[in-house]
Amino acid sequence: MFEAGVRLRQERGAANVFDYSLGNPDVEPPEEVLEALRRVVAEPRPLSHGYMPNAGFPDVRATIARGLAERSGLAFTGDDVIMTVGAAGAINTTLKAILDPDDEVIVLKPYFPEYRFYVQNHGGRVVEVETDEQFQPVVEKVAQAMGPRTKAVLLNTPNNPTGAIYRAETLRALSALARQPVLVISDEPYRALTYDGVEAPETLAHVERAVVAFSWSKAMAIAGERIGYLAISPRLAEAAALRNACTFANRILGYVNAPALWQRVVAAVPDAVVDVRLYQAKRDLLCGALTDMGYRAPRPQGSYYVFPETPIADDVAFTAMLLEEGILAVPGIGFGRAGHMRLSITLPLRQIELSLPGFERALRRAKA
Repeated sequence: MFEAGVRLRQERGAANVFDYSLGNPDVEPPEEVLEALRRVVAEPRPLSHGYMPNAGFPDVRATIARGLAERSGLAFTGDDVIMTVGAAGAINTTLKAILDPDDEVIVLKPYFPEYRFYVQNHGGRVVEVETDEQFQPVVEKVAQAMGPRTKAVLLNTPNNPTGAIYRAETLRALSALARQPVLVISDEPYRALTYDGVEAPETLAHVERAVVAFSWSKAMAIAGERIGYLAISPRLAEAAALRNACTFANRILGYVNAPALWQRVVAAVPDAVVDVRLYQAKRDLLCGALTDMGYRAPRPQGSYYVFPETPIADDVAFTAMLLEEGILAVPGIGFGRAGHMRLSITLPLRQIELSLPGFERALRRAKA
């Protein structure tokens, strides 16, 4: 898709290509983040750029733990937090710590495609479980998929690609299934990007055997900085052993530590968030226009993705039709749900407006 976009821009000019393919924030970081960065860089702190404990700076972890304790009601301390190279680093660190060869990890379809490779990287096997028509987990199906080799259930809420937010009662039902050694790993880089006043339930408050992988990439629009954390629930009986294993894995996987400067920045302004109204306006424009044309395009509750149905069952063929209109979309089959397409609303509002006639022409061609 990236190569196709390069070719189209060369042929048609950048203004005539509408790239919905990559979830790359199109807004600048909040001013308080940039100001914190300038301040951190200027501070004459000894060893600002030196080695640190493998889990991250203790004072930074303590700051993050206070926020987690306030949100979840649990007795988090800095020992329960490991600073990581993004949420992906947190997930891989956890999987390396808990998986033996041929252990199984349940993932809920549709899901971020790299999950499969994360699991396989550490010798595990992916077990896919379908969600319902609203992309909510079906607890009975998860229960049926669990077996003697199940080590983890990997969640993503708000979800990529659907934007669905898992309900609190669903999380509590999943918690009832997760008995030792099963661990719920919740990937939550979009937690701050929710719409219409909806708040994502706090997974750690509802799931006893849980860890959370978080990244500031989306909340602060700093995807290239690779800064996040792994939060290990203090309710886990094996919390201390898991902390030690994850701290060790954080080093041996090769990325060693989360970036020093960015640890200081996020600790200074941990709750800074981009103006979510900008994304909501684009969501409303795109979903409203697609629905009026005849697409089935439900409005996501969170994230910055829209996951409409394609007007023909072959989503690969339909995204090829869109490509002819200069529109880059990702087929849903890549996320485990054919007959859909993922559209990232990380492009300017005016670009969305200009792309709409192309969506309509492709729809007419598909139905002809």
